[in-house]
Amino acid sequence: VQLQASGGGLVQAGGSLRLSCVVSGDTLSIIYMNWYRQAPGKQRELVGRIDSHGNTNYGDSVKGRFTVSRDNAKNILYLQMDSLQSEDTAVYYCNARNRAYTFWGQGTQVTVSS
Repeated sequence: VQLQASGGGLVQAGGSLRLSCVVSGDTLSIIYMNWYRQAPGKQRELVGRIDSHGNTNYGDSVKGRFTVSRDNAKNILYLQMDSLQSEDTAVYYCNARNRAYTFWGQGTQVTVSS
């Protein structure tokens, strides 16, 4: 499984941004797809998760502001980020898990200016 994230950039506080992650390879084996982020000097944290049934979970800091979705026909994972805050500045990573392995995409930088 290969993942390619894109969509990061610079946005003002209060603005919105949508990240995309194109997934290729053995996509049928994937159980969970996740977005993580890592800010400078901090540990990587889970932002949001979606399973093969479309059920979602979110980290407490983004609940109500971020939405994870997937387009199964196109094999694309999305992260819609609204009401962005300076604390959301980080490198964002997409991640996929099957029963045996965890796969990571390269990160995409999101910078929120206050």
